[in-house]
This record gives sequence, structure tokens and C-alpha cells, in this order.
Amino acid sequence: MQQHRIIVLGAGYTGAVAAGRLARRLHRDDVAITLVNAEPDFVERVRMHQLAVGQDLRTRPLREMLAGTGVGLKLATVTGVDVEGRTVTVEPNGGAGAGPAVEHLPYDTLVYALGSGWDDQGVPGAAEHAHQIASRPGALRLRERLAALDAGQPVVVVGGGLTGLEAVTEIAEARPDLAVALVARGGLGDWLSEKGRGHLRKVVDGLGVTVHEQTVVTRVGADRVTTEDGRGIPAAVTVWTTGFAVHPLARATALETTGGGRIVVDGSMRSVSHPDVYVVGDAAMAMGPGDKPLRMSCASGTPAAWHAADVIAARLTGGKLPDSKIRYYNQCVSLGRSEGLIQYVTADDRSVGAALTGRLAAFYKELVCRGAAWGVAHPTLGVPVRRRRVVAERTGTGRVTEPAEPAEPAGSAGAAGAGGAQV
Repeated sequence: MQQHRIIVLGAGYTGAVAAGRLARRLHRDDVAITLVNAEPDFVERVRMHQLAVGQDLRTRPLREMLAGTGVGLKLATVTGVDVEGRTVTVEPNGGAGAGPAVEHLPYDTLVYALGSGWDDQGVPGAAEHAHQIASRPGALRLRERLAALDAGQPVVVVGGGLTGLEAVTEIAEARPDLAVALVARGGLGDWLSEKGRGHLRKVVDGLGVTVHEQTVVTRVGADRVTTEDGRGIPAAVTVWTTGFAVHPLARATALETTGGGRIVVDGSMRSVSHPDVYVVGDAAMAMGPGDKPLRMSCASGTPAAWHAADVIAARLTGGKLPDSKIRYYNQCVSLGRSEGLIQYVTADDRSVGAALTGRLAAFYKELVCRGAAWGVAHPTLGVPVRRRRVVAERTGTGRVTEPAEPAEPAGSAGAAGAGGAQV
């Protein structure tokens, strides 16, 4: 019997967790798991605002994190996915001696976790003049630019969501000599509870951040941003945090996608059009509690990765499909190194009155960040599991395959927090 070939694309939080969890649930003799990633290190994306202001982050080589698991790491850039022919096209990274210029990797099960990048939303000048912190290269470029600024120069962060709040407070705390401003389409933290909004306002004011609320940026220049009403806001550096766009690769495949390019999945994170493809992280269009799409976040993606890995393992080994009821519990926001905000929410991510603030909230958020990285190296959360033998259907060639027909959704698709995902 040939091994069942599982390829995981992307080694962010969701891809790395899915690969490691599958390796711990399936017998090594029965499966070959390959994790494809463009970089050799695991990137803590939730800390990119810290990297941007000059803080040094711990280097986490993927080979060390995956050591002993049986997961094979392939350093390569994914350039194409043929979901009909079940092959992935990659260009190996590493320069001379890295291998063929192009390789075609066959798979039996594909886990698509290529995630997202920044979204300039087509605003003129944003791509040319704005900085982003959705990736390590982007954060490092911003780091270099901020370090070169003289005292008093203006920095504008565009976007009043979680990423924008973390970026603007981190910059203002690290560089109190700069004139830091935030531009928000709505009110400052208008989705938060009264307590959450009050604390956010207190911290922002204390850091000397100028807030432009109910303001839309329509153009980004080299030295200013222009708003919808024609005002110009000086900006020696503009940081763009208005949202994320998924990797464009999915739209070039035969997978069913949304207009925004996210891959439509069922409750088991399985593609509704191609049942041998699973999607986790920002690339997945999954419905969560309250029949609302899950927001792009590590908090949504990690429990979904647990769930998808458990579903794949169950289907290959003939086990019972997990019934994971995963839900949201809170939104964790760092507001610099000494302040934070933990906004408690309903299952479908709506704010409630309760919120944790101050240094205790900052400590809580730091634990969440550390826990997320720890969870990549310990995808079963430290609980011992037994590697099960594959007993799924076999083709005439002797290759193990998953059942072709979609199964009933196994509970709600992933959401934030620990949820109810089974270990």
C-alpha cells in the first residue's frame, strides 16, 4: 500500500498546526506529510507591530519546531494548484543547488493555508507610499523607516481595527518624540463595550495620539494622506492597516471561491467543490456561530486547523468525526507593552459589557501570543495521542484515498479562543 500523500501549503499558525497535528494522529508508515513554506522560520504574525518599532523577536526555525514529528519541510514558493490533477507547482527557495526550477508535487489530500496579506483596497498611492505590517518583510521595512525619522515628524496609521490600534499604540509608546495619528473610518473602538472604549480612549490620549474619527483616506502621498473631504494630514510615514486580502492563487484554481477570493468550505473546513481539499486560516470562507463568516484572525484560524486535522485523521482511519463546537470568547488587544484590553464577546463575536484592562490585560495578551507560538510546536496542546493506522478506501493502484462524498459538517467551523476543539 502506498502512503497517503498530505501536502500543507503555508506554515503560518494554521498550516503549521494542521501539519503537526496530523503527524501526531496518523501512523508514519501510512502517510507522507509535506509542509510547504517560503521561509525557513515560523513568523509570529501577531507580533509584527513589535518588530516594526525595533523590538527583537525570537527566531523560531521550522525544522526545529517540527523535529521528530515526521513532517517534511519543503522551502518553496507555491505558484500553482491543479485541483483536478491533484498537484501543486512550486519553485524551491534557497538559490543554487536548491533543486529544479519548478517542481510538481502530487497529493491525495491538500490543506490550503496560504493565508492573507495587506489590502490597499485600491486607494491611489497606498501601494507606492504606505507601509504594512502583515508580513515580516513589511514590518522590517517599516522598522528601518521609523528608525530614520527625526523627532517631531508625523506618522499616520490608517485603519481603526485591531491591527491599527496595536500598531498606533506601539509606535507612540516606542517613539514618544514623533507626532503619531490614527485615522479611523468609524468612531474609536466603536465596536467595543463602554468600558472598553473608555479605556482605549484613555490610553490613546495618554500616549499623545491624535485621532481622526469618521474619516476616510482617499489618497496616499509621499508626505501626506488626503481624506474624503479634501483635507491633507501630514505623514512622513503612513502605515496601512485597513484589512487583509487573501493570496490570489485560489482564484486561479477550479475551487469554489467568493468574490474576494476566499475558498468556500463546509463545517469540516472541506472545500464544497473539491472534497480532497481542506482550507484553514484567512483563506477559508467558513460560517461560525450566528451563521456569520469567521473574521480573518489567528484566533479563528487555529481552532479551525485543529478541527480540520482531526476531521482528516478521522476520515482516513475510519474514526468518528469530531463534533467540535468552537466559538468566540474575547478579543485581545495590546496597547503598547504596559497596557492592554481584553474585550469579552458573545459566541458570534459581539462585545458584552465585561472587559479586562490595564497591565493585567497586557500580561494576558502576552500569554496569548506565547501560547499561540507554543501551540505550533505542541499542536495537541501537550496531550499524548495515539497514531492510528489508515484504513480508508484504496484505489486500484493501492493508494489510500479519502471518501469522495462530502460528509455531514462536523459541528461549527472554527472560531476564536480555545472553543471546544477536541485534543
